[in-house]
Amino acid sequence: MIEDAEKRGLLKPGCTVIEPTSGNTGIALAMGCAVKGYNCICVVPDYTSPEKQDRLKSLGAKVVVTPCLPVEHPDGPFLVAERLSQTIPNSIILRQFNNPHNPMAHYNGTAIEILDQCGGQVDMVTVGVGSGGSAAGIGRRLKELLPNCLMVGVDPSGSTIAEPPSLNETGVTGIQVEGMGHDFNPTILDRKVIDFWVKVDDKSAFEMARRLHREEGILCGGSAGCLMSGALQAAKQLKEGQRCVVILPDGVGNYLTKFVSDYWMESMGFMHPVNTLNHWWWNYKVSDLKLSLEPMTISPTLKCMEVSRLLKKDKLDVLPCVDDKNVFHGLLHATNLVNQMLRNIIHPNDTVEKVLSQKYRKVTLESNLGELSHILERELVAVVVEEIEVTPPKFKLLLHSGDLLEFITDSKRDHL
Repeated sequence: MIEDAEKRGLLKPGCTVIEPTSGNTGIALAMGCAVKGYNCICVVPDYTSPEKQDRLKSLGAKVVVTPCLPVEHPDGPFLVAERLSQTIPNSIILRQFNNPHNPMAHYNGTAIEILDQCGGQVDMVTVGVGSGGSAAGIGRRLKELLPNCLMVGVDPSGSTIAEPPSLNETGVTGIQVEGMGHDFNPTILDRKVIDFWVKVDDKSAFEMARRLHREEGILCGGSAGCLMSGALQAAKQLKEGQRCVVILPDGVGNYLTKFVSDYWMESMGFMHPVNTLNHWWWNYKVSDLKLSLEPMTISPTLKCMEVSRLLKKDKLDVLPCVDDKNVFHGLLHATNLVNQMLRNIIHPNDTVEKVLSQKYRKVTLESNLGELSHILERELVAVVVEEIEVTPPKFKLLLHSGDLLEFITDSKRDHL
């Protein structure tokens, strides 16, 4: 894609390459720009792993983080990238989802590599859809050379790529597996080369990736787990001796703070904490704690300069933001407020809505103290809500490590 833009005179020395991405295409573009001396800006959704963002930065790319919003939303990655290209002189978006040179790299390269390594015997290939380039390029070439080879599309739950559309009626919104699945159809995806589709949920994908680590010694990413899980479903159609190729698109290095971490898996509900030390208090409920049912909160319409005075007066580090209908909007961290003010990202007259963090762990009054203890080992607070699954959540109170510690120390004598 870079070389094609150069040939057409669209990329010249001093130009800036801009691309909305959450996957390896962004890293590949950043590598290419580093070698060729172009500036690079990658616009990524906020679920993109910290490791992936750091890797982009280490390659010299600027990373712009946006909320994970639909393709047509003005604050989502695609339209933010468009606005940047309109304001930055000599910039270009290579448009991986529309660029015909994307699948050609796989048509001429990856497909032939598969054939060579398999000695020409390939009966099934499972592919995912990120940009759609690998699925289209590999599929077209293999269908030309091996017409009977089955191409299987693997699509994560929460995506709407799979066909027939009824497959996508999973009731799931949002995808945690990075680099696969969308709520739109990439232009370069050639659906004619896909024989059938299978769906895989996030939990199954991450569990399979962790199995590949432990049982096969393959340190792969979550998308690889998704594809392997889908391959195991699809390969049931094959006969003994037939061969299924599974593309493992990513390594584990981009996800050390995500699905590799037990804590992250617990935070997403994919694992449950285990009482390995046999704590006596583990199965007590959050409702058993001594709770203050009138916590201090702030309104989303409060100005930053007003909340800064409140933080100073009461010596607080974190405050919950709740509206008049008791809907929880997020957490305001004092350090985040200071950092964004110092960097001129926000200003004193801005409302606190602009600086709220959506990274927090929720519990209910019925959650056990074992789960709470795992949260408070890593977080300043846990947010108690009425129901975990309700979005947006209804707020009840904040819990600090001191609340749990007070219960354990005050109750231990009675327990003994």
